[in-house]
Amino acid sequence: MDIAVVSNKLLGELPRADFDLLASHLATQSFAQTAVLTEAGDQIEEVFFPATGMISLLTTLSDGKAIETATVGREGLVGGAAAFGPYRSPVRAVVQIQMTAAVLPAVVLRRAAESSKAIQLLCIRYNEVLLAQARITAACNALHMIEARFCRWLLQTSHVSASTTVTLTQEFLSEMLGVRRTSVTEVASKLQAAGIISYSRGVIRIVDAQALRQRSCECFENLMEQKAI
Repeated sequence: MDIAVVSNKLLGELPRADFDLLASHLATQSFAQTAVLTEAGDQIEEVFFPATGMISLLTTLSDGKAIETATVGREGLVGGAAAFGPYRSPVRAVVQIQMTAAVLPAVVLRRAAESSKAIQLLCIRYNEVLLAQARITAACNALHMIEARFCRWLLQTSHVSASTTVTLTQEFLSEMLGVRRTSVTEVASKLQAAGIISYSRGVIRIVDAQALRQRSCECFENLMEQKAI
């Protein structure tokens, strides 16, 4: 069996008979960082089960600005709502960290869900996880200082990607947090001076995870609790 299939937690937890409804239709694909999987308003034609890397779900505004509302790694999927009928994505889904994923046609998921209670519950429960993430992230963005949010985001990304190194531009990170690029620069410089991270040429490395947790808000723990459901 393909490693991308068995590495995704949701696929791995399906009972064998239910998994077999999907297995022959799953295809492994690799995606570069910043690749757009769906735009807001697009009809969902494919469902993505990450095995490595991470996807950011972004809410976009009419002026083109966007902010991250949830992240998806090997614990989840993107496009699960298509199991219950034709569905247009309410968010932009962007590969935040280079990713390998098992990809499934949405019509196959929909057909399988018609006869599989386990697949229906998988999609419903993970959609609840994404909604909870969005609520926590919205509260965090509204109420917490930039430094705490920056630390929360790094911890969250490190956890989901299983890596202490994150490669991305300050511009991309400022978009994820919904802040000015200069604010990201200031916070990154402060944390680097304190020996908590190192940052150079678009690569952030977590040096002291414990200190990073101390400077983060409680939202990191709340998000991890949701991802563990």
